[in-house]
Amino acid sequence: MPTLEQPVPDDIAAPTPPPPEVQLPEVAPIIEDEEFRKAIPPISAEDDAELDRPLESIADFEKRQAAEAIKTDGTTATNATEAVVETGPPLIDGVPIPALADGDAVEAIGDAPITDSELAAPLPPLDSFDVEPVQFAEAEDDEANRSIAYLVKVNGLATADDSTDANLANLFGELSALYDGDGKADNAAMVRARLAADGDLMQRILASEGYYDAQVATRVDREARAGGERGQSLTAVIDVTPGVRYTFSDIIIDAKPTVPPALIADNFPLSIGEPIVAERVQGAEAAIALKLPEEGYPFAKVGQRDILLDGATGDGVYTLPVDIGTRARFGSIETTGKLAFDAEHVGVLARFKRGDLYDSRKVDDLRQALVATGLFATVSAEAQPTGESAGDDTQYVNMLVTQQAGPPRTIAASAGYGTGEGIRLEGSWTRRNFLPPEGALIGRGLIGTKEQGLSATLRRSNAGRRDRTLELITDITRSNYDAFEAITGRVAARVSYDSTPIWQKKLTYSYGVELLATREDDYDFNLGARSRDFYTILGVSGQVGIDRTDSLLDPTKGFRVTALVQPEGSLAGSFSPYARGRLDVSGYYPVTDSIVLAGRVRVGSIFGAARERLAPSRRFYAGGGGSVRGFGYQQLGPKDPNLDPIGGRSVNEAAVEARYRFGNFGVVGFVDAGQVYRGSTPNFSNMRYGAGIGGRFYTNFGPMRLDLATPINRQPGESRISVYVSIGQAF
Repeated sequence: MPTLEQPVPDDIAAPTPPPPEVQLPEVAPIIEDEEFRKAIPPISAEDDAELDRPLESIADFEKRQAAEAIKTDGTTATNATEAVVETGPPLIDGVPIPALADGDAVEAIGDAPITDSELAAPLPPLDSFDVEPVQFAEAEDDEANRSIAYLVKVNGLATADDSTDANLANLFGELSALYDGDGKADNAAMVRARLAADGDLMQRILASEGYYDAQVATRVDREARAGGERGQSLTAVIDVTPGVRYTFSDIIIDAKPTVPPALIADNFPLSIGEPIVAERVQGAEAAIALKLPEEGYPFAKVGQRDILLDGATGDGVYTLPVDIGTRARFGSIETTGKLAFDAEHVGVLARFKRGDLYDSRKVDDLRQALVATGLFATVSAEAQPTGESAGDDTQYVNMLVTQQAGPPRTIAASAGYGTGEGIRLEGSWTRRNFLPPEGALIGRGLIGTKEQGLSATLRRSNAGRRDRTLELITDITRSNYDAFEAITGRVAARVSYDSTPIWQKKLTYSYGVELLATREDDYDFNLGARSRDFYTILGVSGQVGIDRTDSLLDPTKGFRVTALVQPEGSLAGSFSPYARGRLDVSGYYPVTDSIVLAGRVRVGSIFGAARERLAPSRRFYAGGGGSVRGFGYQQLGPKDPNLDPIGGRSVNEAAVEARYRFGNFGVVGFVDAGQVYRGSTPNFSNMRYGAGIGGRFYTNFGPMRLDLATPINRQPGESRISVYVSIGQAF
């Protein structure tokens, strides 16, 4: 049922909760109970009756006291008031009773008559009550409600600042409450509060650099404002006396022997004689906590440090307890939780095997590989002791992988635009772990102004070994470009070892086989018109890549080399084999922290078949956002009488970019060049050039690119400006 609560007056303290019971030890009594009872005087029956008598009222007590006082004084007055008037105040044990404010020695208890007529008069109604504002003798000072300005002055810090590697003045400025207020405060009290906080801050900063005896004094100086302005100007002053800077006189690591014996000493960066700097101490302890698990000690723990300071000498004795724990080797793999796959497949991802010396870096690598599968909401990998000896004074530890499988489906989308390519919208649906372990079913759809398509892919990641991917692909595509129109169906199988956003590999490879059935149109020079033909093509492919750059999507230094070979042939009529080959090289050089020069070269060739026997979609083309910017998609090279591109058997391209980045934005200037040739050997003649400028917006998944380019020495029919929008750098 509801309860009613009443406010508690301010002068009534809240009840104090009883203290918790404390178990006190038993103490021998000072005297025995029997002896204590004997020492108590006996109580008579008369005394006992007096104790049981009820207490008299306050009024009876006052009357009795007044009567006794009158009797003692020999007065025969009929009441206490008369006695007081005639003989003076009554006495108790010879001491006068003090008079009340009205002169009476006693006050009547109860309903005394009201003699003041004003007190007996009724209260006036509220609506007739006239309230007049209080008039103060002095007007309020408007300055009291205005914000005040102040200056900050630090004295004596330069001596300590010059003796340290850190910039103490800048550090104080970054953390200071006074500086954070930009020299303005609501009142002087706020300035004093900030000054007090900054005094404590300065004390901590100096102590972190070894000045443990530093003296920091604060004060507020007031001066009359210049120019006759009212009020005073304030200066918050911090006076610093650094004192002695403490140094290590001894460093003691309290730990059992390790293997190798100097494992801790070689990885502990502190030395005797150097100043006691908090950041270096914490870093040294973190280095030990990190290094021991990397060298076979999974359960190592760094204890609480102790630094004993000697104020007379400025020396400090540093003691650090370290529990190295058991030296261990990897044992078996166990898994628990809501499983995405079993322990056997976890073993495929692990870069260690049973009996290897424990290394926390390999455990972190396994944890990253598990996250990279995209199959988990949460996942962890922890070492569990077994007590089983592994020889060489080590024991096995099992890896416990705790899984929590995530949502099984993913929907994704992307968009892009390029002059000649038009708008491209692509969406995908993925059923992860459709065939455990890591067998994903992926459906894709492409809608564009120049191309449309559907595809289905069955992809097994980490197939048999880590980072190896097996894909079975089927797709159908409709293309409508100036170079050709085509409806193509394809089935393919591919094995690859590629880089990912988490692991960028130095060496990559892929190989596969594909079968295409495509109906395409081409310009027939004999007929003088375009005609359609049907092609059935069987081919294999192999690719090898070397990557020495520092980023997959936004490299700033290093180089890349990729070589592609595709032997294939037409199955229409007699088999006509030929081979397509392509080499790409790119390099990146950081001029400054914000400027990068990038360049690339591409050459390609087709051997073994005349151009007319090649399906138009299998020929080389150049031009567009990923080729030579400034020209439309596939617009360079040989053309038919209608000035539509017809492709060629060789290609060469080159590009140079200057990339300038500021924060999350960037500007790029570039010059591209390229050409396509009828023959199978690129001769670098009749090169076409495009130049332009681009913008970059850098996100956590890579830069978004917008490039504007124009052809140099523009020819009839070529666009003045070409626009390209995509994700990632051009190369």
